[in-house]
Amino acid sequence: MTKEQFLKNLNLALEGLSSVERQDILEDYEEHFAIGLEEGKTEEQIAASLGTPHNIAKELLATYHLEKVETTATTGNIFRAVWAVIGLGFFNLVIVLGPFIGLLGMVFAGWVAGVSFIVSPLLVLVNTVNGAFEFFDLFASIGLCGLGLFIILGMVFVTKWLTKGFVKYLKFNVSLVKGGLKA
Repeated sequence: MTKEQFLKNLNLALEGLSSVERQDILEDYEEHFAIGLEEGKTEEQIAASLGTPHNIAKELLATYHLEKVETTATTGNIFRAVWAVIGLGFFNLVIVLGPFIGLLGMVFAGWVAGVSFIVSPLLVLVNTVNGAFEFFDLFASIGLCGLGLFIILGMVFVTKWLTKGFVKYLKFNVSLVKGGLKA
């Protein structure tokens, strides 16, 4: 593969990045080719030593999405980072997707339980309309509402903590895929 083909394929594979970031990456790889040519290597040898543009782009996109999650941890950024890391290999489908689905289920269940407890006094209103009002129901629903507030407060901290922890796990996974951990 020639330098021009390599850079063209890399540019196409990096479509998810802004044009400024793509240009910066392409300039870095042009520099790799310039240094290799000075050392007497052919463009084909340099391209072969760098790897395929598709694999390079997958690694760069995974790193980009992980950095983006660290700056702004929105739900969309987290999902994009997870899919970018999964795209690095089939092994990651099991190693990343399994824990992600498990943690997502736990967080979702906690939020649903908290919100359900908070809205439990509305059930007392429904009972009142049906003519089955009891003071025990009122006090139990007020207690559940208070418990729901504590659960929601706890879930705010748990969600932030799990998000940071999972991003660290994704970064660890990417470093492992890129060539192992450095001692």
